[in-house]
Amino acid sequence: MSSFLRILENEVQIAALCFMATMYTIKLIWLFRFNFFKEKTIPAGNVNAAILHSMINIGQPWAMESTRKNLPFYFQFIIFHIGVAIAIGVTFIIPYWPQLLDNILIMWAFQLIVAMAFAVGIFRIIRRVAIPNMRVISSLDDYFSLIFVNIFFISTIFAIPNEYEKNETPLIIFFTLTTFFLLYVPFSKISHYLYYPFTRYFIGRTIGHRGIYFKRKGLENE
Repeated sequence: MSSFLRILENEVQIAALCFMATMYTIKLIWLFRFNFFKEKTIPAGNVNAAILHSMINIGQPWAMESTRKNLPFYFQFIIFHIGVAIAIGVTFIIPYWPQLLDNILIMWAFQLIVAMAFAVGIFRIIRRVAIPNMRVISSLDDYFSLIFVNIFFISTIFAIPNEYEKNETPLIIFFTLTTFFLLYVPFSKISHYLYYPFTRYFIGRTIGHRGIYFKRKGLENE
């Protein structure tokens, strides 16, 4: 392995991670400065149960009409985000746990899932372009983020075998894109997951207090 690739895998990635962590810390400090409004009515439901329900709602496709009536779209969502998780995980596996990829079944499984996520990503781009309502609400960042993530998926597929002895180019491209990814994400819509617990807490707290969600004595109604 060349010294350039070694530095790119380690020092450069650590510096980029520190930058992203710093930006996220600043965002979190900013978010925690906002105060939730105080409800002035008497609680009509179980607030804690509603907050929990809201937090785990993403894993309950039957709980939302949009996913209950369109399960294929929900499965696309799951595949896409598992692919993202694997792609990010590989940025740590290759430099710090490369022996995991020596298992050919794990290597092929990772490549297959990322390839499926890439296919979903292409579908999402086409969907944004083809559906008028989606075009109206889509920004340049939406398109750029999707295109970039799909390019990142492709580079991940070629980097997973980790065959730097034969050719370092796939790994150099992969870790260069990873560096850009870490620097760009805090300023893009890709960082939407940072807001998820805040929005879900707020929604759960509201529907619990107002009695839209009930969970008492083992009885659950929505």
